[in-house]
Amino acid sequence: MSDPTDGPTSEPTPPAHPVNGLDDLVHQRVRLGILTIAHEARRVEFSYLRTQLELTAGNLSQHLGVLETAGLIEVEKGYAGRRARTWITLTEAGHTALAEEIARLKLLISRVETAGGR
Repeated sequence: MSDPTDGPTSEPTPPAHPVNGLDDLVHQRVRLGILTIAHEARRVEFSYLRTQLELTAGNLSQHLGVLETAGLIEVEKGYAGRRARTWITLTEAGHTALAEEIARLKLLISRVETAGGR
């Protein structure tokens, strides 16, 4: 019989719940949408994002600023003909952050599906 003051027991510590690994920066609905669309398109135009995510230009700009500051996207400004355009691409860090978020979400889905509940 061991004394409880002898130190840690041999019982493994249960893993943290997958929700604890979600990244608030990435998980926010609009930012997750931006990262996902940019991943699918490789390079996406500002107005396409605005339309797809049903946002105002100002709201989208704020979210893009957060992601750019975090190093998850690159914003490129230029012209297509005479019209000013803004394109968004994922950085390597953006691809990694999105992949990690998706992996955590898959863990959550798996737990729900195997829980048996109702």
